[in-house]
Amino acid sequence: MPSFDVVSRTDLMQVDNAVNGVRREIKQRFDLAGTKCAIDRTDDTLTMTADDSMKLKQLEGLLLKYLASRNVDQRAFEFKPPQNAAGGSLRQSIAIKQGIDGDLGRRINKAVRGAKLNVQVSIQGPEMRISGKKRNDLQSTIAFIKEMEIDQPLQYVNFRE
Repeated sequence: MPSFDVVSRTDLMQVDNAVNGVRREIKQRFDLAGTKCAIDRTDDTLTMTADDSMKLKQLEGLLLKYLASRNVDQRAFEFKPPQNAAGGSLRQSIAIKQGIDGDLGRRINKAVRGAKLNVQVSIQGPEMRISGKKRNDLQSTIAFIKEMEIDQPLQYVNFRE
């Protein structure tokens, strides 16, 4: 029985490369050099620190530019509101979305069932397995899920006959 998996994975190596590029540019740019601007990644969270809101916006723009050049989907990042930090600076945390959470999985499952597609959807932790009798049913399911307005990047992997 043919099947495939729907996953949401962000390439953390490319995120690290983008963060390193932002760090290099912070050291080189005359308006950011010698300031408290910094960016760090711990697990699935990025933390940006800046002197004021203008520099924080510049860091955000730099990060998005470097992520785009590395072909990392920007929908995988959830920007939290800035908070005051020590020394009068600002700190902003950015969550990196990994995996399909339960709400999104249920929403996709309900939509696929409502479309009357001849497939079975099973949620397996942070992934979803979709199986059907015909390959065409699976391909139409992929097209249907791509048409849904989902604010998280999805990948379709492990297509098996």
